[in-house]
Amino acid sequence: MKVARPVRRAGRRNPPAARLTRALRLDPYIVGLDSSAIGTLVERTTRFTLLLHLPRMAGHGDGPRVKNGPALAGHGAEAVRDAIARVIMTLPEQLRRSLTWDQGAEMAEHVRLRIDTGLAIYFCEPRSPWQRGTNENTNGLLRQYFPKGTDLSRHSRGDLDAVALALNTRPRKTLQWKTPAEALNELLHSA
Repeated sequence: MKVARPVRRAGRRNPPAARLTRALRLDPYIVGLDSSAIGTLVERTTRFTLLLHLPRMAGHGDGPRVKNGPALAGHGAEAVRDAIARVIMTLPEQLRRSLTWDQGAEMAEHVRLRIDTGLAIYFCEPRSPWQRGTNENTNGLLRQYFPKGTDLSRHSRGDLDAVALALNTRPRKTLQWKTPAEALNELLHSA
């Protein structure tokens, strides 16, 4: 039995008007050693990046993992939903129109996030990385600061803010050599 999805999918099938209303892309996280993670939230037009602090939850690594137990690694559905809601509500209203997600178990709380924040939520199609190229590029840039195989849980909220600042003040060719911060400032003043 097939169940209809309650949200629309992003991609080539959407009409151009629908694509224009989306502002944010979320690639749920980059994963490090021992299931540590950092979430990435990228504004699609300006490439402005926000990093989500996903610390391990109490009880992680204390004993054997319980099958179908709570996600204690810090990037379970509830933890990701709470981190996104916390960060999203700090953004200006014109940037909080919609959110496009990759598909994964950490997105199971998308309905609750929509209720809490009022965001329209879209999903990329499975195995279609070209639909989230901005996030793929941003995650590649983040690997310069957080190499694969390192423990991401040792980074504090301040460390993540410093890396986000470095990315947001780095000129990009795709923005005609403006920084994402400059591009976001222009976008907000033009609205």
